[in-house]
Amino acid sequence: MPQLDIRTGVLTAQAILILLIIIFLWRGVSLIARARALRFFRLRREQNLRGWRMLLVGILLIGLVYLIGTQAEPVLYAYFPPTVTPSITPTISVTPTISLTPTITLSPTITPTPSVSDTPTITPTPFIPLAIEARFESTITPNPDAVFSPLVFTDGLDDQYRPLKPGETFENPIGHMYAVFSYDGMIRGSQWTALWYRNGELVHYETIPWDGETGGLGFTDWNPPPSEWLPGTYQVQLFVGLIWKQAGFFTVTGDPPTPAPTSTLTPTLTPTRTQTATRTPWPTATPVPTRTPRPSPTMTLSPTITPTRTPYLSPTPTLTRTPWPTLTRTPVTPSITPQPTLTRTPTRTPSP
Repeated sequence: MPQLDIRTGVLTAQAILILLIIIFLWRGVSLIARARALRFFRLRREQNLRGWRMLLVGILLIGLVYLIGTQAEPVLYAYFPPTVTPSITPTISVTPTISLTPTITLSPTITPTPSVSDTPTITPTPFIPLAIEARFESTITPNPDAVFSPLVFTDGLDDQYRPLKPGETFENPIGHMYAVFSYDGMIRGSQWTALWYRNGELVHYETIPWDGETGGLGFTDWNPPPSEWLPGTYQVQLFVGLIWKQAGFFTVTGDPPTPAPTSTLTPTLTPTRTQTATRTPWPTATPVPTRTPRPSPTMTLSPTITPTRTPYLSPTPTLTRTPWPTLTRTPVTPSITPQPTLTRTPTRTPSP
């Protein structure tokens, strides 16, 4: 017999209350309308009072529906936390390939060897890479007792964040993929992380402070181009802080669509104009300048110094005689000024 979960129970209660609201409102309006047709005042007043009571009850039920829709699930998850359903790992049954039949000799000659060795393998605990851990923004300590339900994978959600077509195998082409889960015990503002792996290689992640409620329904999603959904086994891991909480697997089959080619501009070379060499004329002959005779030296006398008499500024007790300055001739070395040379205008010599 299927069990009713908390979310389905809340939605059922809301549907019943909405039906009661419609009944009470319709009953109240009809009573008020029929009261107007009564002749007696007392009966008309009682009919009006019953109609208004019906309307008041309907309005109160509207508020109750709103409270149930917003507060019922967190309160119920606080008292009845969701249980984590363990995933069942199939075990390999050992079947011997050779059935022994005893021979005449008492000791068998063939020792049965199982075809599959039942040796347990060590599964490493998921962890967050250091490069992603360095991107943590929250400083709030997460709740280590927060719980998450097993992941349900789908390529579409309804308006209530419920999966439309859940499954474990999806065929290309694929677009937007969701991993849906229910949770409880989360603290607003604490860091949470979702890692998406393809065949053991990290292909997508998101790590942000938690902005939801303490309990309810949530999801993590990835929406790459359809050409990036390569076939293989995908795994989604959920962490609260650095604590691993839940993981799930799904498979993608088929070849992804080929991305449309993008046009690229190819630069073209613009021809440049080159100059054409011109013919250089032959140089013209320059005549040899003639020798200019040197000028004869001339002697030039320097001007003489004329003595001046110094006037008496003030009377002095004794007078001294100032000798006259002597005339000194200074020989001047004549400078040779070269005559300008006569330059003939070159004539144009015809080119051979």
